[in-house]
Amino acid sequence: MQQRPATQEADDEIDLMALLGTLWRGKWIIAGCAALLMLIGGFYVFRVAVPKYQASTTLALELRGENVVDLESVVSGVSTETSAINTELEVIRSSGLLEKLVTDLSLNQDPEFNSALQPTPEFSVGKLKSMIRTAVSPAADVEEPGSRLSPEEAEMNRTVAAVRNAIAASNQRNTYIFQISATTQDEMKSALIANTLARLYIQDQIDVKFQATENAVAWLSERVIELEAELKERENAIKELRSETDLVNAEALQALNQQAKDVRDRLADSRTSAALVNARVANLRALQESDDLAAKAAAVDDPTLDRLVGRAATDSDTRELFEERFALLITREENALQRAEQQVAALEASYARLQEQIEQQSADLVKLQQLERETEATRTLYETFLTRLKETTVQRGLQQADSRVLSKATPGQYVEPRKSRILALCIILGGMIGAGIVLVRQMMHSGFRTPEDLEAATGHAVFGQIPKMPLRRRGSLIDYLNDKPTSAAAEAIRNLRTSVLLSDIDQAPQIIMSTSAVPGEGKTTQSISLSHNLAGLGKKVLLIEGDIRRRTFAEYFDFGASPGGLVTALTEGRPLSELVVRAPGMDVDVLRGEKASINAADLFSSDRFQEFLQELRQAYDYIVIDTPPVLVVPDARVIGQFVDAVIFSVAWDRTSKTQVTEALRQFQSVGIRVHGLVMAQIDPRGMKRYGYGGKYGAYSSYGKGYYDAS
Repeated sequence: MQQRPATQEADDEIDLMALLGTLWRGKWIIAGCAALLMLIGGFYVFRVAVPKYQASTTLALELRGENVVDLESVVSGVSTETSAINTELEVIRSSGLLEKLVTDLSLNQDPEFNSALQPTPEFSVGKLKSMIRTAVSPAADVEEPGSRLSPEEAEMNRTVAAVRNAIAASNQRNTYIFQISATTQDEMKSALIANTLARLYIQDQIDVKFQATENAVAWLSERVIELEAELKERENAIKELRSETDLVNAEALQALNQQAKDVRDRLADSRTSAALVNARVANLRALQESDDLAAKAAAVDDPTLDRLVGRAATDSDTRELFEERFALLITREENALQRAEQQVAALEASYARLQEQIEQQSADLVKLQQLERETEATRTLYETFLTRLKETTVQRGLQQADSRVLSKATPGQYVEPRKSRILALCIILGGMIGAGIVLVRQMMHSGFRTPEDLEAATGHAVFGQIPKMPLRRRGSLIDYLNDKPTSAAAEAIRNLRTSVLLSDIDQAPQIIMSTSAVPGEGKTTQSISLSHNLAGLGKKVLLIEGDIRRRTFAEYFDFGASPGGLVTALTEGRPLSELVVRAPGMDVDVLRGEKASINAADLFSSDRFQEFLQELRQAYDYIVIDTPPVLVVPDARVIGQFVDAVIFSVAWDRTSKTQVTEALRQFQSVGIRVHGLVMAQIDPRGMKRYGYGGKYGAYSSYGKGYYDAS
C-alpha cells in the first residue's frame, strides 16, 4: 500500500461538526456537571435560602392647577419632569426618611435588619476579612470602619443600610404613579414597612413645604424691612438734591439752552462786524501813508473830503485840512473797532456763563432723574415683596403633599428564592461548566482515539486496531489466543496480518519488524499475537526477541533452561536449531534475546547480523522481530534497514502526537519506510465513552454477534 501524505494545512476556521461531536462524546460529563449544579442549587433553594415576601404601596403624584395664592414664587411643589420624579424616588430611599422609619417601627430591634442581634455563624466573609486584616497589620494599628461613631450611631447606620437594601421605589412608565416595595422575611412586616414609609414620605413632603414657607416668610420680612429703609433713604436724597440746585425743571433748562443759542448768534454777528471794521481801519492806515488823495477820498466816502480833494492838490492849506480830516476819520473808525471788540468780549463772557449754567443744571437733572428712577424701582420692589409677604403669611398652615396613596400594601407575596429559575440557571451553568471541561480536556489531549486522527497526523495508513486484551498476566496471552480464536482481539490480529501481507502486492513481506515510540505500547504482545496468527496459516514462523536490553519474552513464555539466544547465534556461530525454542501452545519458534557485553546497536549493525537474516529467510516463511522503542534506543532504526516491513504501534489515547511524529521522523531520517501503523491497546469502553463506539464494528452493538465475549 502506498503511504498517504500528511495534511498539514493550517485552518483558522472552527469545525462546528467536530465541536458538536466533541461535546456529544462528553455528554455524560456535561450531564454530570449539570446534575451536580442542580443538586447544589436545590440544596440552596430548599435548605439554605430564606423565603422573602414583597409588599407594595402605590402612590400618585398630584398635578395641581394654579393656586389663587402664587406659591410658585415662594416655594415650588414637585415638578412632573422625569428627573424630578426620579429624584423623589431617591428621596424615598434617603437616609433621613429611613432613619424615621427605623425609629417609628423599632427596626433596630429586629435581627433581620440589625446584624448585631443575629447569631454569630461559625464561618462568614466578615470573619475572613477580619482574620486577613489581623494577619496583615497589628491589631493596634487596625481601625475598624465607623469606629469613630458611637455604638448607637453605628447600630443605626447598619440598620438603615439593611433597610435600604430591602426597600425599592419605581415609577410606572409614562405615568405619575410610583410604587414603594418592601421585601422581608415576613409578609405582614413587608406590608407594614411599605405603608409606614409611604406615610412618612407624604408627611415629609408637608414638613418640607411648611419649613420652606416659614423660611420664605422670614426672608421676605427681612427684605421688606431693608427695602423700606432703602426707599426712605432715596426719597431724602431727592429732596436734598432739589434744595441744593437752582434747577426748577427740564423746561427751564430748555429755555436756558434757547437763550444760549441767541447769545451765540449775536456773538457771531458781532465778530463779523468787528472783522469788517478792522479791515477798513487797516486799509485807511495804509492809505494815510499814500499821496493818492483821490483814493483816500474814495475810501472814506466823506463829503468834506470830496470838496477838499480838488483844491488840496494845488493848495497846501487845503491839503493840510484834507489830511487832518482824513486822520479824524481814521480815529472814528478805530473807536468803532474798539467798541465792536468790547461787544464781542461781552457776548463771549455771557455765552460762557450760560454754558456753565447749562452744564451744571444738566448734571443735576441727570442725577435727579437717576435718583427718581432708583427710587421708583425700590418702591416697586418694596410693594412687590410686601404683597408676596402678605400672600405667603396667609398660606401658613395650608400646605398639602404632592403625593397621595392610591392603594395600601397588603400582606406580601412570595418572591424569592425563585426556585425554578435558580434550578434552571444551575442546570445551564452546570452544562456550561461541563462543556468547558470537555473542551479543555479535548484541547489538552495529545493522544489518538481514532484511526482517522492517526492517519491525518502522520500520513501513514493504519493497518490494524488491536483492542486491549483482558489479561491478568502476560503469561496467559497464548492461552487467551488459543481459547478465544474468534474474540475481537484475535480478529483484529487477523486483520493486521491481512494488511501486512497485502502491503506489498508484488511480494509479501517475509521479515516483519514491530516497534513503537516509547515502552508500554503493546508492541511485544502484538508481535507474539501476529506470529501466532501467521503460524495458523500453516507457515513456518520464527519470533525473534530483538529487545535484548529488557528481554520481556520470559514474562510470556516458560522457556526453562535456555540453550542460548540471539547474541549467541551472532557471536558464537552455533547452529540455529540448537538455539531456537518452540513456544508452548503455538507452532512458532522463538529466538530469545540475551544480555550482551557489546552495544546492541553495534551488534545489529554488523555484517554478521545481515548474514544471519539471510540464513533465516532460507529457513522460515515469516520472521517477526520485536524491537525496542524508537525514542529510547537506536536499535529499531538499525534493524529496520534489513527488514521487509515495519509496523509501528501507537497506544490508544496515550501516546502523544509529538512522540509519534518524532519517532516517524527518526525513521525517515535514515531512509526507512514505515509500512503501516497499529492502534494498540484500544479500550472498548473508552471508545464508547468518547462516542466512537458506533463508528467501528468491533466496538459497536452491531459487531457483537461476530465475536466471542472477551
